[in-house]
Amino acid sequence: MQGLGTTNLLLGIMAAVSVLEALVLIGIAVAGYLVYSRLTALMKDLDERHVAPAMLRVNAILDDVKGVSATVRDETNRIDVAIRHTMDRVDDTADRVRSNVRQKTSRIVGLVRGARTAIESILSSRAA
Repeated sequence: MQGLGTTNLLLGIMAAVSVLEALVLIGIAVAGYLVYSRLTALMKDLDERHVAPAMLRVNAILDDVKGVSATVRDETNRIDVAIRHTMDRVDDTADRVRSNVRQKTSRIVGLVRGARTAIESILSSRAA
């Protein structure tokens, strides 16, 4: 019977240790839940006090940037159209000037060519 008493004592100690381990695990679980709930509340508070207002400001800035970029795009298109129209007008004006100069100088060029041919003809008939 002596051997069973020691065994029973050891089994009792092991049972007590198991109960203590269970209580420690339950305590750790409760502490973990409390830490989780506090962190969740802290994150919610942080989000409400800092992140949400910052996001509102960022969204407002992005809306302003969107409006400015739309205005810049519209103005760029307007300037592009104006430049193209001006270039077309300059090309048309250059064509008209070229045509008018050719028209007015063609008679003079014809007169000079005729005079040159006449002078060459006179000079070649004297030389012969």
